[in-house]
Amino acid sequence: MNMKVAGKLLGLALFSLTAVTIVYYPALEANAIRQPPPQIAQPNRKPVVDVVFVLDTTGSMAGLIETAKEKIWSIATSMAGAQPTPEIRIGLVGFRDRGDAYITRRVDLSGDLDSVYAALMDFAADGGGDGPESVNQALDEAVRQMSWSQAGNSYKVIFLVGDAPPHMDYQGEAQYPSIIAAATQKGIIVNTIQCAEGADTVQPWTQIASLGNGAFLQVEQAGGAVAMSTPYDAKIATLSAQL
Repeated sequence: MNMKVAGKLLGLALFSLTAVTIVYYPALEANAIRQPPPQIAQPNRKPVVDVVFVLDTTGSMAGLIETAKEKIWSIATSMAGAQPTPEIRIGLVGFRDRGDAYITRRVDLSGDLDSVYAALMDFAADGGGDGPESVNQALDEAVRQMSWSQAGNSYKVIFLVGDAPPHMDYQGEAQYPSIIAAATQKGIIVNTIQCAEGADTVQPWTQIASLGNGAFLQVEQAGGAVAMSTPYDAKIATLSAQL
């Protein structure tokens, strides 16, 4: 795989999802405005945008992880510049698999973007090796163990980035259908980006995005175009042209 080309494709995929988020973030504010006024007057508060990045940090991601980290931060800074200006909080879940140096490494949602950035830069690709990874555990922690905002004017989203399917053979572990159902109940959107084109990864990645009311994008191993399909393509194209 040409890693330079793959890096550019991963950047495009992440940009596209950023565009979707920025397009639909203002609708959150509009919905908040249409809500009935509270009985007790409350001081004006900025809308809250909570974003958790769930990133595969196994060895197979070695050629892409630096680009992934760079583009993850591009998403964060793009959201910070949205209008109306939100209160943005970022969280991270790096994951590998059982038997590696760690299964997950979690950084809770925080508005201290400098410290989150430092934690992101510490992620490195290593471990893995048996194909499937601990995707389910990582998603479960992202959904259930992050301090998601309870505010009515919050936008909550997960970006899952990786190149391998989840282990579905770990006994007693929550699996992604029930995990994504819990995310939906909390109002969390789940987007997926598949790095490379493993056939065994397409189905779960597509299903996770579908169940999570999000978008699925694929960086093809052969260096082809990003395969993507969302109901927001026209608006993404408009944003791309403006940028």
